[in-house]
Amino acid sequence: MRSRVTLVLAITAVLLGGVLLVPAAYARLSDGSGGGGGGGGDATVAAPAPTPPPPPTLAAGPVSVNFQGDFFSWALLDRQTGKISGSPNMAATSSTESMLKAWIVSDYLRQLGDREPPAALKKAASLAIRESNDDAANLVYRAAGGSYAVPAGGQPGPVLKRAISICGLTDTKRGNVPKYEGWWSFTRMSPRDAVRMGDCIADGKAAGQKWTKWVLSEMSQVRGTTADKDQKAKSGGGHWGIIDGLPKSITAQGPVSIKNGWTRINYDANWHVNCLAVTGKWSLAVMLRYSIKNSLDYGAKVCASVATQLVTPQPGAALKVPQQPAGKL
Repeated sequence: MRSRVTLVLAITAVLLGGVLLVPAAYARLSDGSGGGGGGGGDATVAAPAPTPPPPPTLAAGPVSVNFQGDFFSWALLDRQTGKISGSPNMAATSSTESMLKAWIVSDYLRQLGDREPPAALKKAASLAIRESNDDAANLVYRAAGGSYAVPAGGQPGPVLKRAISICGLTDTKRGNVPKYEGWWSFTRMSPRDAVRMGDCIADGKAAGQKWTKWVLSEMSQVRGTTADKDQKAKSGGGHWGIIDGLPKSITAQGPVSIKNGWTRINYDANWHVNCLAVTGKWSLAVMLRYSIKNSLDYGAKVCASVATQLVTPQPGAALKVPQQPAGKL
């Protein structure tokens, strides 16, 4: 009798357990994972979509240029980190030529604060940048407090002195060519300081809150090429160099502000060519001196080549995205 009762209770327990377990198992298989007909209860899911790569930019890297001349130097400033990279001689100096016009205009406008300049000076500031007009730059330079008199004691004049202090320049000094000692165009600057100046203009310290966007806009509208028809005695086409070495994947991200400087100088029989470009991400400068037997276009192509080699990722490079196997629930 007792054995029968025990057997009945055991059978009842098995039946009740089956009723309770079947819904639980069904719930696991029907929890939205699509596992209605799976074998074993573990369902697979697709790997998450890979994170899109960051857009192309300029970054530190090796540069190789078959350059023939007396001076070749470059520097790149990462505006996100403040780190400067470049050629081993990036602290060596050369004359700025018209590259300094971007600072001269910025220095004048910053002193105005929220005031508007006279119409003639505003036009001169624009021409100094867009057409690299020397007469226009001289008007702005004098309005900013500049003078062609040689400062006492070998000190830089007020316009240059403010560039050094406001932009944190460490290598810049006034020109040391006796005949041209008081000229702003013969200011000695390194590529390392040139990219600092570019960053100083872009971050607003140079021109101030009201005028920074205006200066950067003017620098993005520089006109003219290296062709003889675009080069005049006191002005010249300056839309070349770094800008020509940038792929569309970079220029399409937003305006690139540039200011080049170039002069064929008799006292050393060299072209003095400088290229400066700045964006929200970086500031790049290339400075050259090479024989006047070569063309301006030669220097422009060297500047472009440096920019192209610093593009990352390189155009056409295969993008490797790590593949992740499907996961298991």
